[in-house]
Amino acid sequence: MAGLDVPMHPRAGTPALPEDLIDVDALVGAYHDRVPDPSDPDQQVVFGTSGHRGSSLRTAFNEAHIVAITQAIVEYRRSQGTDGPLFIGRDTHGLSEPAQRTAIEVLVANDVEVHVDARDSFTPTPAVSLAILRHNGAGTAAGVRTQGPGLADGIVVTPSHNPPADGGFKYNPPHGGPAGGEATGPIAARANELLAGGWRSVPRVPYERAITSPLVKRHDYLTAYVDDLANVIDLDAIRAAGVRIGADPLGGAMAEYWGVIGERYGLDLTVVNPAVDPRWPFMTLDWDGKIRMDCSSPHAMASLVARMTAGDGPAPYDIATGNDADSDRHGIVTPDGGLMNPNHYLAVMISYLYGGARPGWSPDAAIGKTLVSSSLVDRVGARLGRRVVEVPVGFKWFVPGLIDGSVGFGGEESAGASFLRTDGTVWTTDKDGPIACLLASEILATTGKSPSEHHRALVAELGESWYARIDAAASRDEKAKLAALSPEQVTATSLAGGAITARLTEAPGNGASIGGLKVVTDDAWFAARPSGTEDVYKIYAESFVSAEHLAQVQAEAKDVVSAALAG
Repeated sequence: MAGLDVPMHPRAGTPALPEDLIDVDALVGAYHDRVPDPSDPDQQVVFGTSGHRGSSLRTAFNEAHIVAITQAIVEYRRSQGTDGPLFIGRDTHGLSEPAQRTAIEVLVANDVEVHVDARDSFTPTPAVSLAILRHNGAGTAAGVRTQGPGLADGIVVTPSHNPPADGGFKYNPPHGGPAGGEATGPIAARANELLAGGWRSVPRVPYERAITSPLVKRHDYLTAYVDDLANVIDLDAIRAAGVRIGADPLGGAMAEYWGVIGERYGLDLTVVNPAVDPRWPFMTLDWDGKIRMDCSSPHAMASLVARMTAGDGPAPYDIATGNDADSDRHGIVTPDGGLMNPNHYLAVMISYLYGGARPGWSPDAAIGKTLVSSSLVDRVGARLGRRVVEVPVGFKWFVPGLIDGSVGFGGEESAGASFLRTDGTVWTTDKDGPIACLLASEILATTGKSPSEHHRALVAELGESWYARIDAAASRDEKAKLAALSPEQVTATSLAGGAITARLTEAPGNGASIGGLKVVTDDAWFAARPSGTEDVYKIYAESFVSAEHLAQVQAEAKDVVSAALAG
């Protein structure tokens, strides 16, 4: 979302033009030709909440990076005793295939058994998570093992919804979810050591030999994922109700999956745009004029929204959905509500799932939310009598609860979520966009009301809120101070006319550091976190009073943070 002082691009929401498209050959050429300067922080390996990301054109995602990261992962998994297969998948970005090829060269040279897609095609992030968990015992009486011999882990080559020139590389340990700092810290440190003086000596087997090695196995990610969907979504209800679904993969990894899902389960499902092109010429521009496969953005989703609202007749679909490039995010479009705000849909999913739709779940299964998600979720949880577990930003924090069933649903404000199978056992421990999309159709099928209608009912009962994220300028030193704040450094006693009831630098759900600050009143809150890539900090804020009150909260949030940093 744009900050207060960042203007909307004049072409936001309009179709991409030829001059907006990348030169894929130049992008891939730079991947192989450019060598990073290990002394330049912008060219080093940096693992954020979603792995290492960058562009080969900026010498931030190149062959050297992938050689070094893969070798570091090999050494890390060896140190942890992880000696089973490694499942690898890639999305549709132009850099994903060359990076996967490089990774396979290094993995095979290190005698790692690698499971690649049986179709030599694209693999959604949740399909990789499911494969890891199934190998490690999910669905068996003993359940998932995360320790012991023979455990599998995985790599997903994706920068998620980032622009076409970017690449990304994620590691998922044996628990199937995003790696935590205990893994990414050592991996990044070792990768940077190799960048500085040894990446060229990392053992590799040329790809043409590596891919035919007996160490490389073919895994049918698509069939395994599609066949298992009936254990997490009531697809019979969707079929019986005749819900008309329009699924737009936005040129991402679900492009080949949606059609198979429709056929396998007899759904009235249309793949709105099955095209895959690493330039993404069919996209509309995001708020800043960039091509970005953000299925929660009204600008990036403008084409699908227009399909649902064009003309005076009925909408072509009862539910339309979008996913990002690796399909770990969801976007929901309804005829009566347009593109749903991700926070609104989180609350609707939670209200539905815990409101009787999943009797097989434990009555004690908690609701998982990140601390920058809407407080409407807390109000829904209180109404349901369910415990809400609030964790820092990052889906990794939901992994333990999803594995043991103590958390039934984990969701983020950025349109990422996963939840348990109908029997209360683990499905995926990484974000799963397709099941969130299909749940919208299940909700309509079983209740007769769209998710946006359900949201309006929640608002009528629990109150309307206004939510936004903005950016504020901060130096590197100020960002470091913000990340290390203690509650005692916040001296303010009120926020936008309300008494401050909590000052948080640790998440109440698990006691983990939030890397910033959250301030709460009875009818508003804000959270401030430093950006990992820019000289800004992000202010998330919500008011249950009015849009004007939200603006006041945002303005005073800057003052509260400035005073704390100066103190």
